[in-house]
Amino acid sequence: MIEELLRAIGVYKVYEKWLRETIKRGEKPQHLGVIMDGNRRWAREREMFPWQGHWEGADKTEEFLDWCLDLGIKTITLYSFSTENFNRDKKEVQELFRLFETMLERVLRSKRIHNNRVHIKVLGRVEYLPERIQELVRKIEEATRDYDQYYLNIALAYGGRAEIVDAVRKIAEKVEEGALSPQDITEKTIEENLYTAHLPHPEPDIIIRTSGESRLSNFLLWQSAYSELFIVDVYWPSFRRIDLMRAIRGYQKRHRRYGR
Repeated sequence: MIEELLRAIGVYKVYEKWLRETIKRGEKPQHLGVIMDGNRRWAREREMFPWQGHWEGADKTEEFLDWCLDLGIKTITLYSFSTENFNRDKKEVQELFRLFETMLERVLRSKRIHNNRVHIKVLGRVEYLPERIQELVRKIEEATRDYDQYYLNIALAYGGRAEIVDAVRKIAEKVEEGALSPQDITEKTIEENLYTAHLPHPEPDIIIRTSGESRLSNFLLWQSAYSELFIVDVYWPSFRRIDLMRAIRGYQKRHRRYGR
């Protein structure tokens, strides 16, 4: 049994090294979006409370960020909490808010973030979140405002439809003020008013969804028009570095035609 395990570990390490060397020779995705799904099911299979799965998922997120920095992925957008998630069990939502507060405090002090000059932006209707979380968001965004080496976007109280509605409202206000003519509204106008307008590469090259389910769930609906979607059949806490590298390798093998 031990010998079989050691052999398996050895094969895993060889495969991981091969993947790493392979993707180094190809074009890297500039922007990677992640739908981090399956925390609750991961916990349920272990007879744990749902929020214990979320804490495990948060630990995985920190690990995932290290992998992306190591691989040179410049922009990451993480789907952490949707506008629909407010409708979950009250106890679970409270525990999630406690988790977000803890993780945001950790991010604010993180040497990983400051040493790598990671620009952090929270995408969503932040005003819906508890005041303490709003305060931490303001502090983090201010502390990393001038960083431009990497970009980390955290989608909190986020919905893709809500984002488009908010963009349309901003455009309508400009039209009402006389600063913009309806005839001058283009796709670029909308893009400039989305939550992702600050990014050098706002459209994800890859969107990874864990847990095996194949839907976008209201994530980056405008920006994902030409994103490559990779479904990984593991829950987020069980996601591995080789799962990330396999998605990148798959992206490199696809021929992106953009409708041409």
